[in-house]
Amino acid sequence: MEASSCSLLSPPRPIKPAPFVPLHFSFVRSSPVPRASSSPPPPPVTSSSSQGMYRGVKPQRDWIGEWASNNADFVRILPIFVGGFSLVAVLLNRAFSGIAPVADASSSQSRADILTLSLAVTDILTGLIWLSIRPKYIPPVVPSGVECKWVKPGISTDASRELIWFWESLSTATCCKSLVVVYGNDCLLQIGVAAESYEGDGGIVAVDVNKLTQGSLYKSCMQSSKQSYLANLPLYPGRSELPFLPNNTQALILQPIGDRGVAIIGGDTVKGFTTTDQAWISMVAEKIDSTLSKLSEALAEA
Repeated sequence: MEASSCSLLSPPRPIKPAPFVPLHFSFVRSSPVPRASSSPPPPPVTSSSSQGMYRGVKPQRDWIGEWASNNADFVRILPIFVGGFSLVAVLLNRAFSGIAPVADASSSQSRADILTLSLAVTDILTGLIWLSIRPKYIPPVVPSGVECKWVKPGISTDASRELIWFWESLSTATCCKSLVVVYGNDCLLQIGVAAESYEGDGGIVAVDVNKLTQGSLYKSCMQSSKQSYLANLPLYPGRSELPFLPNNTQALILQPIGDRGVAIIGGDTVKGFTTTDQAWISMVAEKIDSTLSKLSEALAEA
């Protein structure tokens, strides 16, 4: 006990410190460790591939609609084949299955056969109706008149270039054969096929702006500020207000150009202008109005 108490009461031995060793730190730049990726890196895009690659929204093609339009005759007769095959299949099944030929209302097989026969007959009748109803093809006519290209002298180069572009776009993408642009009580453009003069000397019938602006067609178009589409022009009595157009013009569009002018567009086909054509013409008319209004302001200041 005394020895243990003495050992507990004795002071602790001093601990010798470890010798000091100078440490030399060297800083070395290390390249970053790439992270592991489950997918391989994309291939490098060259300049040629990046220029020819379209990254926008790609339009979807209607494969079924295109196939049906290209095989219209087969699609019309297809219900007859389907209905006839179904009718023969039901009769053969009825004959070789051992079922009594008399229809029994209590038999589920008889009820199913009657329903199938009615559907087969419906298919056959549908095919016959499709064959009897065919869309009528409306051929275009050759406008009777004289080719002309008249632009009012004195207008700016930009305005004349834009009017010519309007005509070239219309004649290429639509059934347009005649175009007249009236703006600010002046005829700025008469191009395409125009009516031949009454003298028979190969001249054209010029646009009488005063007479045109007093007509009902022009007034109704400007008052409504909306496009007027006469799909079958020969049926309208207002045809006499447009003597400068060929006599056999089939369709007509009166498109307001702002509140100061109108574009008169004549076509060679009845109902030849589609809804897309009409919407496009309305949009282009706004751009032409902007150009011609600037021209009018410049002439007024001069």
